[in-house]
Amino acid sequence: MEIGSGRNILIIEDESDVADLLTLNLRKAGFRISTAADGASGLQKARDDRPDFIVLDLMLPKMLGLEVCRILKSDTATRHIPILMLTAKAEEIDRIVGLEFGGDDYVTKPFSPREVVLRIKAILRRAEGGAEDECLSAGSIVIDPARHEVSVHGKRVNLTSLEFKLLRTLMQRRGRVQARDRLLNDVWGYESVIDTRTVDTHVRRLRKKLGKAADAIESVRGFGYRLREN
Repeated sequence: MEIGSGRNILIIEDESDVADLLTLNLRKAGFRISTAADGASGLQKARDDRPDFIVLDLMLPKMLGLEVCRILKSDTATRHIPILMLTAKAEEIDRIVGLEFGGDDYVTKPFSPREVVLRIKAILRRAEGGAEDECLSAGSIVIDPARHEVSVHGKRVNLTSLEFKLLRTLMQRRGRVQARDRLLNDVWGYESVIDTRTVDTHVRRLRKKLGKAADAIESVRGFGYRLREN
Protein backbone atom coordinates (compact mmCIF):
# COMPACT_ATOMS: atom_id res chain seq x y z
CA MET A 1 0.00 0.00 0.00
CA GLU A 2 1.28 3.46 -0.89
CA ILE A 3 2.60 5.34 2.13
CA GLY A 4 -0.13 7.85 2.94
CA SER A 5 -3.20 5.94 1.86
CA GLY A 6 -5.76 6.31 4.63
CA ARG A 7 -3.22 7.26 7.33
CA ASN A 8 -4.51 9.78 9.85
CA ILE A 9 -2.30 12.78 10.63
CA LEU A 10 -3.00 15.19 13.47
CA ILE A 11 -1.72 18.73 12.83
CA ILE A 12 -1.25 20.77 16.01
CA GLU A 13 -0.67 24.31 14.77
CA ASP A 14 -2.11 27.66 15.89
CA GLU A 15 -1.36 29.57 12.67
CA SER A 16 -4.38 28.89 10.46
CA ASP A 17 -2.56 29.61 7.19
CA VAL A 18 0.16 27.09 8.05
CA ALA A 19 -2.40 24.49 9.14
CA ASP A 20 -4.41 25.04 5.93
CA LEU A 21 -1.30 24.71 3.76
CA LEU A 22 -0.30 21.46 5.44
CA THR A 23 -3.84 20.11 5.30
CA LEU A 24 -4.14 20.81 1.56
CA ASN A 25 -0.84 19.17 0.65
CA LEU A 26 -1.18 16.18 2.95
CA ARG A 27 -4.69 15.44 1.71
CA LYS A 28 -3.36 15.53 -1.85
CA ALA A 29 -0.82 12.92 -0.74
CA GLY A 30 -3.63 10.64 0.46
CA PHE A 31 -3.61 11.31 4.20
CA ARG A 32 -6.65 11.92 6.39
CA ILE A 33 -6.23 15.07 8.45
CA SER A 34 -7.45 16.36 11.80
CA THR A 35 -6.30 19.59 13.42
CA ALA A 36 -5.94 21.32 16.76
CA ALA A 37 -5.12 25.01 17.30
CA ASP A 38 -3.47 24.82 20.75
CA GLY A 39 -1.32 22.46 22.75
CA ALA A 40 -3.91 21.37 25.30
CA SER A 41 -6.57 20.39 22.74
CA GLY A 42 -3.90 18.80 20.55
CA LEU A 43 -2.73 16.63 23.44
CA GLN A 44 -6.31 15.56 24.13
CA LYS A 45 -6.95 14.72 20.47
CA ALA A 46 -3.77 12.69 20.31
CA ARG A 47 -4.83 10.70 23.37
CA ASP A 48 -8.41 10.20 22.18
CA ASP A 49 -7.83 9.51 18.48
CA ARG A 50 -4.37 7.86 18.46
CA PRO A 51 -3.39 9.21 15.01
CA ASP A 52 -0.79 7.50 12.85
CA PHE A 53 1.36 10.63 12.83
CA ILE A 54 1.55 14.07 14.48
CA VAL A 55 2.82 17.34 13.02
CA LEU A 56 3.53 19.51 16.06
CA ASP A 57 4.34 23.20 16.18
CA LEU A 58 6.57 24.00 19.15
CA MET A 59 5.23 27.51 19.85
CA LEU A 60 1.61 26.93 20.83
CA PRO A 61 -0.92 28.64 23.12
CA LYS A 62 -2.18 26.94 26.32
CA MET A 63 0.58 24.30 26.25
CA LEU A 64 3.93 24.48 24.47
CA GLY A 65 4.70 21.86 21.85
CA LEU A 66 7.73 20.66 23.82
CA GLU A 67 5.47 19.77 26.73
CA VAL A 68 3.00 18.03 24.41
CA CYS A 69 5.88 16.02 22.94
CA ARG A 70 7.26 15.12 26.36
CA ILE A 71 3.89 13.91 27.64
CA LEU A 72 3.07 11.86 24.54
CA LYS A 73 6.49 10.20 24.44
CA SER A 74 6.39 9.33 28.15
CA ASP A 75 3.00 7.58 27.84
CA THR A 76 3.11 3.94 26.67
CA ALA A 77 -0.24 4.45 24.88
CA THR A 78 1.12 7.21 22.61
CA ARG A 79 4.88 6.72 22.67
CA HIS A 80 4.84 4.91 19.32
CA ILE A 81 3.23 7.81 17.40
CA PRO A 82 5.87 9.55 15.22
CA ILE A 83 6.16 13.32 15.72
CA LEU A 84 7.47 15.85 13.20
CA MET A 85 8.15 19.17 14.90
CA LEU A 86 7.71 22.58 13.26
CA THR A 87 10.13 25.23 14.55
CA ALA A 88 11.31 28.73 13.75
CA LYS A 89 14.98 29.12 12.79
CA ALA A 90 15.69 30.91 16.09
CA GLU A 91 14.43 27.95 18.14
CA GLU A 92 17.47 25.67 17.78
CA ILE A 93 17.57 24.81 21.48
CA ASP A 94 13.88 23.85 21.32
CA ARG A 95 14.58 21.54 18.38
CA ILE A 96 17.35 19.82 20.33
CA VAL A 97 15.17 19.46 23.42
CA GLY A 98 12.31 18.17 21.27
CA LEU A 99 14.55 15.46 19.84
CA GLU A 100 15.71 14.63 23.37
CA PHE A 101 12.08 14.19 24.39
CA GLY A 102 11.55 11.69 21.57
CA GLY A 103 10.48 13.78 18.56
CA ASP A 104 11.36 11.96 15.34
CA ASP A 105 12.36 14.93 13.20
CA TYR A 106 11.86 18.66 12.68
CA VAL A 107 11.27 21.16 9.86
CA THR A 108 12.06 24.86 10.18
CA LYS A 109 9.67 27.59 9.06
CA PRO A 110 9.23 28.69 6.36
CA PHE A 111 9.16 25.20 4.86
CA SER A 112 8.42 23.52 1.57
CA PRO A 113 5.13 21.55 1.78
CA ARG A 114 6.67 18.95 -0.53
CA GLU A 115 9.59 18.49 1.88
CA VAL A 116 7.17 17.96 4.77
CA VAL A 117 5.26 15.31 2.80
CA LEU A 118 8.50 13.53 1.86
CA ARG A 119 9.77 13.58 5.43
CA ILE A 120 6.50 12.21 6.79
CA LYS A 121 6.53 9.39 4.24
CA ALA A 122 10.16 8.58 5.10
CA ILE A 123 9.37 8.39 8.82
CA LEU A 124 6.32 6.19 8.24
CA ARG A 125 8.28 3.96 5.85
CA ARG A 126 11.04 3.31 8.33
CA ALA A 127 8.47 2.69 11.08
CA GLU A 128 6.96 -0.11 8.96
CA GLY A 129 10.42 -1.37 8.74
CA GLY A 130 10.73 -4.82 7.27
CA ALA A 131 12.86 -5.77 10.26
CA GLU A 132 14.49 -9.17 10.25
CA ASP A 133 13.24 -11.46 13.00
CA GLU A 134 16.68 -12.69 14.08
CA CYS A 135 17.72 -11.53 17.55
CA LEU A 136 20.92 -9.50 17.80
CA SER A 137 23.22 -9.15 20.80
CA ALA A 138 26.26 -7.10 21.71
CA GLY A 139 27.57 -7.60 25.22
CA SER A 140 24.67 -6.95 27.57
CA ILE A 141 22.48 -5.44 24.82
CA VAL A 142 19.91 -7.73 23.18
CA ILE A 143 17.49 -6.77 20.39
CA ASP A 144 14.41 -8.84 19.54
CA PRO A 145 13.12 -7.35 16.24
CA ALA A 146 10.04 -9.60 16.11
CA ARG A 147 8.83 -8.16 19.42
CA HIS A 148 10.42 -4.76 18.85
CA GLU A 149 12.11 -5.06 22.25
CA VAL A 150 15.55 -4.11 23.58
CA SER A 151 17.04 -5.25 26.86
CA VAL A 152 20.23 -4.41 28.75
CA HIS A 153 21.41 -6.89 31.39
CA GLY A 154 18.00 -8.55 31.01
CA LYS A 155 16.07 -5.38 31.80
CA ARG A 156 13.81 -3.97 29.09
CA VAL A 157 14.68 -0.54 27.68
CA ASN A 158 11.93 1.56 26.11
CA LEU A 159 13.07 3.03 22.79
CA THR A 160 11.22 5.04 20.17
CA SER A 161 10.92 3.46 16.71
CA LEU A 162 13.75 5.67 15.45
CA GLU A 163 16.07 4.84 18.36
CA PHE A 164 15.31 1.15 17.82
CA LYS A 165 16.22 1.31 14.13
CA LEU A 166 19.37 3.31 14.84
CA LEU A 167 20.57 0.76 17.41
CA ARG A 168 19.65 -2.19 15.19
CA THR A 169 21.53 -0.65 12.25
CA LEU A 170 24.68 -0.16 14.36
CA MET A 171 24.41 -3.71 15.72
CA GLN A 172 23.91 -5.22 12.26
CA ARG A 173 27.10 -3.42 11.14
CA ARG A 174 29.02 -4.07 14.32
CA GLY A 175 32.67 -2.99 14.19
CA ARG A 176 32.18 -0.94 11.02
CA VAL A 177 32.22 2.85 11.21
CA GLN A 178 28.97 4.42 10.02
CA ALA A 179 29.20 7.96 8.66
CA ARG A 180 26.55 10.40 9.84
CA ASP A 181 25.25 11.00 6.32
CA ARG A 182 24.92 7.25 5.72
CA LEU A 183 22.95 6.88 8.95
CA LEU A 184 20.70 9.74 7.83
CA ASN A 185 20.07 7.81 4.61
CA ASP A 186 19.65 4.32 6.09
CA VAL A 187 17.86 5.14 9.35
CA TRP A 188 16.05 8.38 8.61
CA GLY A 189 15.41 7.64 4.93
CA TYR A 190 16.91 10.86 3.58
CA GLU A 191 18.82 10.73 0.30
CA SER A 192 20.76 13.93 0.99
CA VAL A 193 22.37 15.43 4.07
CA ILE A 194 19.77 17.48 5.96
CA ASP A 195 21.43 18.11 9.31
CA THR A 196 23.87 15.58 10.70
CA ARG A 197 23.43 17.04 14.21
CA THR A 198 20.14 15.12 14.20
CA VAL A 199 22.21 11.92 14.30
CA ASP A 200 24.34 13.19 17.20
CA THR A 201 21.25 14.12 19.22
CA HIS A 202 19.65 10.70 18.77
CA VAL A 203 22.88 8.85 19.56
CA ARG A 204 23.21 10.90 22.75
CA ARG A 205 19.65 10.04 23.75
CA LEU A 206 20.15 6.37 22.87
CA ARG A 207 23.30 6.19 25.00
CA LYS A 208 21.44 7.69 27.94
CA LYS A 209 18.75 5.00 27.71
CA LEU A 210 21.34 2.21 27.43
CA GLY A 211 22.85 3.29 30.76
CA LYS A 212 25.95 1.28 31.68
CA ALA A 213 26.01 -0.26 28.19
CA ALA A 214 26.25 3.17 26.53
CA ASP A 215 29.97 2.87 25.85
CA ALA A 216 29.19 0.12 23.33
CA ILE A 217 28.52 2.95 20.87
CA GLU A 218 31.83 4.57 19.97
CA SER A 219 32.24 8.03 18.45
CA VAL A 220 34.67 8.28 15.55
CA ARG A 221 35.73 11.90 15.53
CA GLY A 222 34.83 13.84 12.41
CA PHE A 223 33.11 10.87 10.82
CA GLY A 224 30.38 9.01 12.69
CA TYR A 225 29.75 6.06 15.00
CA ARG A 226 30.30 2.34 15.37
CA LEU A 227 29.31 -0.40 17.76
CA ARG A 228 32.23 -2.03 19.56
CA GLU A 229 33.17 -5.50 18.34
CA ASN A 230 33.91 -6.69 21.89
